[in-house]
Amino acid sequence: MKKIFVMAMMAAAATTAFAQDALVKEAKSLFGSGKLDEAAAKLAPALTSAETKDKAAAWNLMNDIKYKAYQDEFSKFAMRQDVNTDRMISSLIEGYEAAVKCNEFDQQPNEKGKVKVRFLKNNAARYQNERQWLYNGGVMQYQADNMPGAIKAWGAYIESAKSPLFEGLTMPQDTLLADATYNTALLSYQQKDYATAKKFAELATQFPDKEDDAINMKLFIQKETCQTKADSLEYLAELKRLHAAKPDKEQYFNLLQEYYVRANDTEALKAWANEETKLDANNKMAWALLGEAEMNAENWDAAITAFKKAVELDPTWTPCVFNTGICLNSKAIALQDELMDKKSMNISNENLEKVKAVLKEALVYLEKTRELDPEREKTNWAYPLYRIYYSLKDQAKMKELEAIDPSLKD
Repeated sequence: MKKIFVMAMMAAAATTAFAQDALVKEAKSLFGSGKLDEAAAKLAPALTSAETKDKAAAWNLMNDIKYKAYQDEFSKFAMRQDVNTDRMISSLIEGYEAAVKCNEFDQQPNEKGKVKVRFLKNNAARYQNERQWLYNGGVMQYQADNMPGAIKAWGAYIESAKSPLFEGLTMPQDTLLADATYNTALLSYQQKDYATAKKFAELATQFPDKEDDAINMKLFIQKETCQTKADSLEYLAELKRLHAAKPDKEQYFNLLQEYYVRANDTEALKAWANEETKLDANNKMAWALLGEAEMNAENWDAAITAFKKAVELDPTWTPCVFNTGICLNSKAIALQDELMDKKSMNISNENLEKVKAVLKEALVYLEKTRELDPEREKTNWAYPLYRIYYSLKDQAKMKELEAIDPSLKD
């Protein structure tokens, strides 16, 4: 009984193998009759079946079918007739991919342990000649607003540059590879296919004229795909690495600034800004950010010092001039509260002069802000300036501001 069962299994296996080989023969017959789509559909199961006896020949047949479909459409294109661009380009891609698979199986040893390559020479010559049309096909798909089609065609063009199919052949100088690689990454990024975009952006970094843009794209992909705290920290670490490697590239500083501001972590922002001022004492933005962090923490002296540094580097930087005045005004208010007698709620003349000295310094910066921004387009200096005039009992200046903005009297 066992022997009969084993024989039955062997017969079934032989039948399956025969069935797969029969599919290849039927597909070959359909191909010979010009029924290309039917031939491809008939052949498809045999390509992935373990029972197909000659996988290399099966894949080569698919290569021939798809290449013929490509040729049929290309001849229409060459004659300026109506052409199915999608069919033309996809057939070329699928034919090329089938030739690559054919070569994989063709390079494997036979049952006697020997490698007898049968199809490589013809297929290499075929697709070496047609490789340019993988690139052209990408351009055509892009112009037709078929972005996935463009990505697929350019992707095949890029990957074919190092295909085993062309090993040993003298390939013409490839002047289009850099643009194709970067453009494929960019299109994939725009389509939110971040895995593909990252793959081709990484490849694009090997081209000197694309390196910076490709690195930036990888960075933006990393930013877009952050989902966890760990992802965010990895993004931050990469930003810091790039900033340290290329401190003159403003975009890395700006992205770090964006990261810390969005994190809404005053201490982290302060630590980073302080670090940046030590790396470059002439970085006015770092001083301004440090000033803002100290200002938010109500550390008035530290904020004033930082903002004054920024103003020293850029005397016409209106927001920093304004913030210096605001922080000095806030320091004066805090100082008055500190020096006031808590029982009588009075302040001595000596202590009042100390407060006025700080207010007068604040006045210098706020009046400078008014000079820089007379229409209050960047800062609303009128009210804090008015309050200082009020505290210093400068009636003439108060009336001057009231004429500009009557609401200050309320």
